Amino acid sequence: MIDRGRYTGKGQRSVVRFFTDHGGLLVCGLFLLAGLALAGDYGIGWDELTQRDTVKANLSYILGQADLVDTPIPHERFYGVAFELPLLLAEGALGLEDYYYIHRLRLTATHLLFLVGGFFCYLLAWRLFNNRLIALFAFLMFLLHPRIYAHSFINPKDLPFLSMFVIALYLMERAFRKDTLGAFALLGMVVGIAANLRIMGLLLFLAVIGLRALDVGLAKGWGERKRIVVSGGLFVAAAGLAWYGLSPNAWSQPLEQLTGVLKQTYAHPTIWPSLFQGEIVPSAERPPHYGLTWFAISTPPVALLLGFVGMVVVLARGLTRSGAVWGKGRLRFWPLLAGCFGLPLLGVALASANIYDGWRQLYFVYVPFGLLMAGGFYWITGALSRQRWRRAGVYGLFGLGLGLTALQMAQLHPWQHLYFNFLVDRTTPNQLRTQYELDYWRVAFREGLEYALGRLPEEPVTVAGGSVGIKEAAATLGAADRRRLLLDTAGRDPDYSLNLLIEGFKRPMRPDVAFNSVYPTLYNNTVLSLRALDASRMDAAAVAGYAELHRAAVVGEPIIRGEYAVYLTGRTVVFIKEDCRPGERAGRFGVKVYPAAAQGGLIPGRDDYRYFSNVGARLVEGCLAVIGLPDYAIAHLVAGRYAGPANGIVWEKAHSFTKPGLGELVAELGSNRPGTTDGTGFELYRQEGELIYYREGCRRRDTAARFFLHLVPEDVEDL
Repeated sequence: MIDRGRYTGKGQRSVVRFFTDHGGLLVCGLFLLAGLALAGDYGIGWDELTQRDTVKANLSYILGQADLVDTPIPHERFYGVAFELPLLLAEGALGLEDYYYIHRLRLTATHLLFLVGGFFCYLLAWRLFNNRLIALFAFLMFLLHPRIYAHSFINPKDLPFLSMFVIALYLMERAFRKDTLGAFALLGMVVGIAANLRIMGLLLFLAVIGLRALDVGLAKGWGERKRIVVSGGLFVAAAGLAWYGLSPNAWSQPLEQLTGVLKQTYAHPTIWPSLFQGEIVPSAERPPHYGLTWFAISTPPVALLLGFVGMVVVLARGLTRSGAVWGKGRLRFWPLLAGCFGLPLLGVALASANIYDGWRQLYFVYVPFGLLMAGGFYWITGALSRQRWRRAGVYGLFGLGLGLTALQMAQLHPWQHLYFNFLVDRTTPNQLRTQYELDYWRVAFREGLEYALGRLPEEPVTVAGGSVGIKEAAATLGAADRRRLLLDTAGRDPDYSLNLLIEGFKRPMRPDVAFNSVYPTLYNNTVLSLRALDASRMDAAAVAGYAELHRAAVVGEPIIRGEYAVYLTGRTVVFIKEDCRPGERAGRFGVKVYPAAAQGGLIPGRDDYRYFSNVGARLVEGCLAVIGLPDYAIAHLVAGRYAGPANGIVWEKAHSFTKPGLGELVAELGSNRPGTTDGTGFELYRQEGELIYYREGCRRRDTAARFFLHLVPEDVEDL
């Protein structure tokens, strides 16, 4: 075992000891430099701007300028602001207005907090094992989880909580070791901040209360019991004040805030279908093994192996040394770590919690698991303490595992958030993307926009921008690129269509739909595609692919005859229109079908689900667009159980207007007779061939809402 003293020898051993003694700072420094250099390579999640607007609403409420019911999405007022509010204040202090720089600030700040959390993991492992080399190994395992590393830039929701979780664990060990009022007050503040970020911080709160109660039972004499009770009470007060002070919604209604957060944790109001093991599963109907499966298939193998060994050691120690485990020494943290890892996964499974997007809401369980990994490594090397060469071989073997993980991270950059290990099929072309969600946050959209701008470096580039996430990605580009990039521009044919392959987002699609992809594959699976819409710029393979799909479709009978003939070929819906005009090939076409739940029936809270495509081409034969559908949607179509008026499948086209034109548009509407109302207070007008929703006296959040026209093609002209 390596002690904490300074080694004064010379030669090779002094170099090893120097690295051991100062390795934590060296690793932290290297990763800091790497993070500062790489931060600009990462994109943005599609809901980050909405989240930032929610924090703005909280700040307005704090300043007495607005009520929290005016948040862009009302239920988001229950989210804490402990991390995001300081970022918003920093934007103002630094005078940042261009989102290019704001995005860089947010990426960097999130990653810096992650590195701080990693260093506290190093310190905690050092305290638990009294071995700096083991602590250094724990630090590297913490940093070298591919998915978590990428999320340390792009995820200002879950990663700050992970960082505060490990800081709180370190301060917990410190507080119980020092057993002073100040240590427990500091611990309470940090636990309160963690609970503000994510309510799962209550796990830490309950752990401290439980250990303090155990200490009362182990105390000798009334004086010691009184001191324990007072320190525990101070911890509770500090945690409660920190949580309350950072939760503006709790200032007037603390009980509603607490119950609202708890309800959102296990019963989030948004029911979100996603792809899991080849099936579309609603987020409220996840199988019990959902979280554990995602953890297992997206964690490096060396981590899984050592974590398993650590769990076995915890179990063995609990059975053979129960007195020490439940005493006041360091061994009491072993069952604590096992509980912090296993209980959240068990709770999510038993409660059928409404979680989605893989296991990102559970990333914090990797902190205790990482310390258990260090424990497994500590036990293995300790068992070989007298077998020097075997111990060196173990060091080399696990060092090789870390090196291979780091190499894979470099190869995936900046898409480490799409890492999978060998437990899934990573070799069969286009297999993985039909089994699991890939880039569900659409982080790669920014790369696609940069690629499109690079293809036409001297002129404006129009990209069909209907997909959620494209506008957010565009906001993170430099000013010069934003000036050249045109999204949703009326009267101009788009040059490109940018699309995450739909099966990599929420649902599977036939692999042969991915025509004209310009991006390299990831594990033999295409994630992001950029399609040229101008036939003169379209690759020959893309033209041939669309033409072949057209020929295959028209062999059969259309399931709908209208302005667009709708064909069903396999798992793909094909829209074909003869004699189309310029610009129509970029129209946005949609299919509306009932989504079947995994156990049958409809998804609660959603009586329909739309599948859109802005991917199409204008061929000699006419306009064509394709939409991939999962098996259950095809079954509903074949059985005639689809939504929409009259003949079923609906044609949906979304129109947006830039702000400078809104005033003139509103002024002209008064002279027109509204065609109809849709039951929500919005009137439907016909204006120069366009269909427009309009409502007077709308609230602020109404202006950001998206409205779609649900009309069969032949009925459009009747308005």
